[in-house]
Amino acid sequence: MDYQKFDRYCKKLIKCYSKLDTDAIYQTAPCADEESIKEVEESLGVKLPGQLRDFFLNFSEEVEISAFFPDDFCHFLPKKFKGIFGVQCTISLEEVENNENSRRDWVSECFNNEENEYDRVWHKKLGIIEVGNGDIIALDTETNPDNPPVVYLSHDDGEGHGAVLGKDFDTFLMNLISVGGCGMEDWQILPFVPDMQKGIDPDCNNAKEFRKIIGFDLDKSYPEDFI
Repeated sequence: MDYQKFDRYCKKLIKCYSKLDTDAIYQTAPCADEESIKEVEESLGVKLPGQLRDFFLNFSEEVEISAFFPDDFCHFLPKKFKGIFGVQCTISLEEVENNENSRRDWVSECFNNEENEYDRVWHKKLGIIEVGNGDIIALDTETNPDNPPVVYLSHDDGEGHGAVLGKDFDTFLMNLISVGGCGMEDWQILPFVPDMQKGIDPDCNNAKEFRKIIGFDLDKSYPEDFI
């Protein structure tokens, strides 16, 4: 991933959101070290896929971006965007460990039948992002252990269950920010997923419309002291 570009887009995005939410934040921690990553890998008994590992080693051990639309702003959103109330995403080494353990708990307690088509989607994944409603965004390590696609795991028959959100971690993360940081629940993401097997499309018409609504121009330059 082009981390400078990703960081620049995040800063642009939070600048747009800060006009709507004075508490909007985008923050990063220092990079993780190899020892910290190995501790998580040993705890989980799996090796983290390459792009995720690289993100923690070369960009940040923890990234948080969070902002919320005011109620009056939400009221005037087009119907297709009514489920979007802002952006809230945390990606961290610690949370990967927590979210993978949460995924395993869901498998053990609720989705343990691999013969069942719905249950099977929960298996052989690596949970990376917690969704506020209890769902999990995961890497499909069965499909590709080294560079897996990102998929959505719903615990309550959500429309997005099993949807591919990105062909790999880098693509998912960059496209998520590029559409305008739409939120993590499937009903927030799916307006930007024209094809459930191809992931978030920042060039789709909905993405272009949403960016215009929030004033997020990917090509706009900002003062150097901001970026």
